Amino acid sequence: MSEEIKFEVEQRRYIKPSIATPPHLQIFKLSLLDQLFPNIHGNITFFFPHTLPHFSTKSQLLQTSLSHTLTRFYPLAGNLHSATTLHCNDVGALFIQSHTNTSLSDILKAPNFHTLQCLLPSTDNQTSTNAAMLLLVRFTSFRCGGTAVTISLSHKIADIAAVIALLKTWTAACAGETPTRDPELAAGAALFPPRELPAPAVTASINTASSENFTSRRFVFEASKVKALKKRIGEGCAFEPSRVEVVLALIWKCALSASRSETAPFKRSVLFQAVNLRPRMEPAVADGALGNFVWPFAVTVEEEAQLELQVMVKRMRESMREFVESKAEKLKEDGGFGVVMESLKERGEVMKKNSVVYKCSSWCRFPLGEVDFGWGEAVWACSVNKMVSNTIALMDTRDGGVEAFVTLDHHHMLLFQQHHHLLHYALLNPSVIL
Repeated sequence: MSEEIKFEVEQRRYIKPSIATPPHLQIFKLSLLDQLFPNIHGNITFFFPHTLPHFSTKSQLLQTSLSHTLTRFYPLAGNLHSATTLHCNDVGALFIQSHTNTSLSDILKAPNFHTLQCLLPSTDNQTSTNAAMLLLVRFTSFRCGGTAVTISLSHKIADIAAVIALLKTWTAACAGETPTRDPELAAGAALFPPRELPAPAVTASINTASSENFTSRRFVFEASKVKALKKRIGEGCAFEPSRVEVVLALIWKCALSASRSETAPFKRSVLFQAVNLRPRMEPAVADGALGNFVWPFAVTVEEEAQLELQVMVKRMRESMREFVESKAEKLKEDGGFGVVMESLKERGEVMKKNSVVYKCSSWCRFPLGEVDFGWGEAVWACSVNKMVSNTIALMDTRDGGVEAFVTLDHHHMLLFQQHHHLLHYALLNPSVIL
């Protein structure tokens, strides 16, 4: 009988900015887009093989460098003050040091989501932390000497580009380097000033559910399989589809197939895709700007005949173009308020209809594989979804393929993970090679 996997916390402490935030900066304005994101935490875990120095030395380096980093990203050391502001009171980020009796190779052997959840940082009754804390970090040592760094950051203040900016500054501090420029902290509120919003608008962007009702699975599309899928779909398109478009179309089609019985009538489906607004503003918003600069656009499948992969990819491309040419342009007017309220109204109408709704976010092309705190690049990174069903998260693989983390209702997942069209192109949760 195999040994039970145990995770034990060694230390909890607050990491405060190395320089106190001055009084005139202690109230930080959220943007209109920030207001619409819930104060729930997204997470990402980076896994590193055994290297020198010792775990305790690495932990001290992470804590010291994080303190210096928080001086530049001081809003992350505060907490939520009101619907439109953060209180930059230097309460700090929670840093948890822990160890486990299992090895990194065991964790990466067909990674188990329940085990991966044990690496997430969380508060407990031994701390005075409340739910308003924005940044939590957990540093875990494996039996073999490998390590994992998990970052949990509130979506209220950061999208994936902001997380990358934080990581770049933090890893530079680990190397003793000073960034050439500070992050842009006020760009969001300047472009999209906060507003008084009706309560339904604030909760319209997400529907959470009990994690007891859904299951997450990981699928890996190797580069050769993505190439073959692109070739197959591209033959019916007037443009070259992207990796994300073809993988997402296949997942969407197979998920819809799993969601209906053989005798059930076709149901309209809507896929919400997140688009990065930073390069679409004038002038463009810097990648290092703190806050949320993403907005979802809807792709619909109205009838069964539209479930052909080429048709789905074309509808994705057309919906993206329409969004960029209409709503993205209008976001530049009136601080984005008009188009935001219009979009929320449209989304509410979609939710009222008898539709099957999915949400997708893509982290492809973000340099997650380059994260290096001073002891080499990570061999793998992942995110664990504990909040929302019918979601698809995409990341790059090291060989140029795509890794998909799919969350569906239990009974739908049982059918989805066996779908022969999906498994022709994807591997179900293969082991990560060290």
